[in-house]
Amino acid sequence: MIPILRKQRKINTSDSPLAAAFGSAISTFIAAAGLIFLSLPLIALILRALQSGFPDLAVSGIPQALLLSFVTTLATAALTLIVGTPIGYLLARREFRFKRLISVLIELPIVLPPAVAGLALLIAYGRRGMVGSLLADIGITIPFTIYAVIMAQTFVAAPFYIRAAQIGFSTVPREIEEAGRVDGASGWTLFRWITIPVTFHALAAGLILSWARALGEFGATILFAGSLQGRTQTMPLLIYNVIERDLNAAIWTGVILIGLAALALFVSSWLTRPRDHG
Repeated sequence: MIPILRKQRKINTSDSPLAAAFGSAISTFIAAAGLIFLSLPLIALILRALQSGFPDLAVSGIPQALLLSFVTTLATAALTLIVGTPIGYLLARREFRFKRLISVLIELPIVLPPAVAGLALLIAYGRRGMVGSLLADIGITIPFTIYAVIMAQTFVAAPFYIRAAQIGFSTVPREIEEAGRVDGASGWTLFRWITIPVTFHALAAGLILSWARALGEFGATILFAGSLQGRTQTMPLLIYNVIERDLNAAIWTGVILIGLAALALFVSSWLTRPRDHG
């Protein structure tokens, strides 16, 4: 058996230079084609924006949509941080019945069609919804308000942070926490001064990606919150509303979103890069 393997290895080795060169050329071509396909639309949009010039802010609606997007996404990030951190910690550190099912339900909005997410929110929290009807009885209406925008953004974006938090908490060495307990730390003190600092970069990166996802949310928002200028019209909704009557404003809104998304990805990548602790 061994001589046969050695003979086969020699045959493969003798053929490898040509095969490797051919495989490398094919791989390079496919990679280049994929890179062009993915980057060309973004480059085209940016070039078109530079050629057309910046639109009139007074009539474009960009300042109002930009302000509303920042307010709602910051509120979404804060809500995600408050709610998502204990959920991530619970999923990472506790074993309980139906844990896998709960984890799937929490992460489902990541792959859920946006229209379905908006419809689900409307059925649950609409005026005639499961919870919305009870709220309507006491005079609280959520749909087509800024609160609906925040809820839609949180629903689709929070799973990104929860997943990052779960991974981050699960990688904390138990020895570090045990050492903290030996020194007298426990409960919140242990979590605040040991667990959080160790997982800070992972949590921050996950929160930034969650914020970026909330910034680009469209489908769930338009179904659950509508697109009312100055009230619920975020930047993605502005693009949808003005693309036919003011293409230049839509293009520049898209460019601004691209810039913010790229910045979020850059910061997230920087936070999660390998670090030399030596």
